[in-house]
Amino acid sequence: MLSLKNVGKRFGSLTALDAVGFEVGAGEVVGLVGDNGAGKSTCVKIISGMFQPSSGHIDFDGQPRVWASPHEALDAGIETVYQDVGLASHLSVDANIFLGREMKLPGLLGRLGFLDNSGMRSAARADTHRIGIRLPDVGAAVGDLSGGQRQAVAIARSISWARKLLILDEPTNHLGVAEVEEVLRLIGRVRDQGVAVMLISHTLPHVMAVTDRIVVLRLGRVVAQHVTKETTTAQIVHDIMGASEEEIAAHVR
Repeated sequence: MLSLKNVGKRFGSLTALDAVGFEVGAGEVVGLVGDNGAGKSTCVKIISGMFQPSSGHIDFDGQPRVWASPHEALDAGIETVYQDVGLASHLSVDANIFLGREMKLPGLLGRLGFLDNSGMRSAARADTHRIGIRLPDVGAAVGDLSGGQRQAVAIARSISWARKLLILDEPTNHLGVAEVEEVLRLIGRVRDQGVAVMLISHTLPHVMAVTDRIVVLRLGRVVAQHVTKETTTAQIVHDIMGASEEEIAAHVR
């Protein structure tokens, strides 16, 4: 579904990405990990259309693509959930799911800007039920929900529109144990629906729990790629830090 080939990004004299290449298949969860400054955010912004690459190219759904704007990436079926989730806390769950994509009433009323609130609520209820999100009511204000429920709403909104690729940037940050389990379960459901998923996270146990493969960035380069079930957390830490296992063990002690 997604293939980066020798993608580079420069900001003046700073090289943020250098010949980055990896793939994400449909129905696959790929973790993108690395220390602060490794290039993860820049990579995500290129894939989601916020930045254009300085070199290399991206294939998406079998075609070479360069997004002129995030709207083009959205139209192509790419959705991104950022760390701040981007929800309007004073609006209801269904209003947030359709935020910016509101359904209008048919006929004259729709042309005058009247919204189909009943239709949006029904569709939001169906979407949350389809992906197994447990919420008290899609008409509830997002500000009244728990942190895990708010994260689930952000993911639900993206799942509703992500036809091909879902990018999750630190989706389990600041969540409790039960809320983390709910988010990780949702990621598995998205994969089961055939959507490609990119998970960016510093929390390696979560990455190890839900990914099929892991791509490691260090200083703007891909330094390792692993099949998750064939590697260990210690190996991933070694790749991230560029240190030997003995040095890592000494640091931990």
